[in-house]
Amino acid sequence: MMQMTVLASGSKGNSTVISSSKTRVLVDAGLSCRELMKRMATVGEDPAKLDAILITHEHQDHVSGLGVLARKLGIPVYFTEPTHRAWVRMMKPRTTMSYAQWLAHVQQEKEARAQAVAASSASEPGICDSMSAAVEAPSAQTLCEEPDEPEAAAPKSKADPASLPAVEYFHSGRQFVIGDIEITPFTIPHDAADPCGFVFSSEGIRMAIATDLGYMPPNVKAALKRIDVLLIESNHDLEMLKDGPYPWSVKQRVLSRVGHLSNLAMAEFLERDYDGSAAYVVLGHLSESNNAPELARMTAEQAMMSHPTLLGNRIVLAEQAAPLDPIYL
Repeated sequence: MMQMTVLASGSKGNSTVISSSKTRVLVDAGLSCRELMKRMATVGEDPAKLDAILITHEHQDHVSGLGVLARKLGIPVYFTEPTHRAWVRMMKPRTTMSYAQWLAHVQQEKEARAQAVAASSASEPGICDSMSAAVEAPSAQTLCEEPDEPEAAAPKSKADPASLPAVEYFHSGRQFVIGDIEITPFTIPHDAADPCGFVFSSEGIRMAIATDLGYMPPNVKAALKRIDVLLIESNHDLEMLKDGPYPWSVKQRVLSRVGHLSNLAMAEFLERDYDGSAAYVVLGHLSESNNAPELARMTAEQAMMSHPTLLGNRIVLAEQAAPLDPIYL
């Protein structure tokens, strides 16, 4: 038996539990640790039984709770190496200094040195002693390195936000195993470092996740053959997006070949390239601003109506606000 439980799907956070009778994997952690645990409890999943976390890509709506959850549970996180590097960079942003800030910093150092020299001169009685004190006056850097309070009283440094209990790398196109679940990652076209979708196989059942992709390339179509439960993106309605509230630059990104799959593109896949093998087709990553759940459902159902062999497929809509009931096969 295998099970898919979509905890959340949408631009505000994505996470799905894939499990067999022996293994549980969390795909993405796009909500806070607290919210993920709350939603797992709602659908009867025990977070302590998770064996690993698997990441599709590094965008915030897929990793926002990753570090805290992984450390709390003490479980490994599986990435591609480029995705892991991108996530670490995101967790440890470099600080930059503008030219104006640099000038202000230099001026502050000059003033600190002048004050130190003046204070030393005022406290020493003799000319020679005064000159000696001026020569030996500590620099601003030295003053910063020697705090007035003892070292033991200094505040503790914050924990590394990018630390994880363990990191495992996988490569797109190369099969790997977690417990008794066989996982095949495939490259998807999205504006991330190395984004992937996945096919999960165990006990003769195959489940797939294919969201966050701008179009359906041949490799994705090939990966989604003989799937029993398919979670596929149906992000936006084209007209709603064009007339919607997003800035034009964001609309261009969503519509691009590395953006998100529209209702129409999803329906074209179902009508032209889908083999009809899934008992459940889960429509995911629906935009709250540029789509309507019933519009996405209707578009998928119309695509299936043209093929009688697809009528046995059940359409399910994944939600942002609440988890779906588990799908068992």
